[in-house]
Amino acid sequence: MKKLSIIAFTLAILIVGMAMAADPINATTETQGISTTTGAVVMGTMTNSETIVFTGSTMDLRDNPPLGAIGAVVPPGGVVIWPPGMNPNNFWVEVNIPGGPTIVSLPERQAVMSYTESILADNGYSEFNEMQSMDTGNKVVNQDNFKSTEQFDYVAFSDAMGRATTSESLLLDLVSQGSLAADRFICPFATGDQGFIPPYCNVYEMGSSFTGTQVSEITQANTNFIAKSADVPTEVGYSVGLSGTGSAAAWINTHVMEGRTAAYYWDVEEPIGYDYQFWNYDMNTGAFPYEILGGSGWMQGVDLVYKEKTTASGVIEAFSKSMAIQDGVRRL
Repeated sequence: MKKLSIIAFTLAILIVGMAMAADPINATTETQGISTTTGAVVMGTMTNSETIVFTGSTMDLRDNPPLGAIGAVVPPGGVVIWPPGMNPNNFWVEVNIPGGPTIVSLPERQAVMSYTESILADNGYSEFNEMQSMDTGNKVVNQDNFKSTEQFDYVAFSDAMGRATTSESLLLDLVSQGSLAADRFICPFATGDQGFIPPYCNVYEMGSSFTGTQVSEITQANTNFIAKSADVPTEVGYSVGLSGTGSAAAWINTHVMEGRTAAYYWDVEEPIGYDYQFWNYDMNTGAFPYEILGGSGWMQGVDLVYKEKTTASGVIEAFSKSMAIQDGVRRL
């Protein structure tokens, strides 16, 4: 039985990289567009609810977790031995040996977007208008994959104990095992971090709520996270403005973890393919020639937790909050 093992490295680079940012997923060949417009004027009870969950990946999302692809096609009589601890977090390879195996260990990016909204208005006079749109195509920096605009007015009947309750939340969760900068940038001056866009794990959530007997409220939510190249930054935005009688709240929660490129070992063998191994020499994890240490070969360069919440109760003359996030290698 023939055993095939490939460990060949011709270039070793030891560096301290820059913390980078999100690299958006790209659209599938077939895309979808969904839009709705709603209007209602009601004396009595009115409800409205919406839920959107979108998951997109650069590979097959059905086997996540874990991210990444690792596998081999072996001819009869051949064997490929995967070293323990080898995975796309420390080893990238795409090799097709004539007469031998085809081996892949490739990184993956995934995005999850979630939006929820609900209104319950009982025993009162309500006016409600909204416009919603969802588009899964590639977008540029001034376009959105999802956008919502809502206007809601409510006054409770004085003799019926009326009340209105609203809530709205927008979430974007981005994760990547890294990518080659040359494959993801159009701008010739964007080189990434030593030729790579390092891994990241970033989640953003923002929204608002209200409960009370009288309100005049406008909210807007938008996000873009699908783009053809990494030149387009990912964005999330939310704003609320209201006045009324009751209790209001608006908030933003974020957790950002960005990677740096540490040491990497590179070998290109035409025409059979290429491989990269990544070594985090500070934590001594990842991979370097002739040894797989396991764990991630990248450094974590940023860990940011940001939380903010504003509340108001009673007779609310004015309440407003606007929040925006731009996450990208090239920011405007």
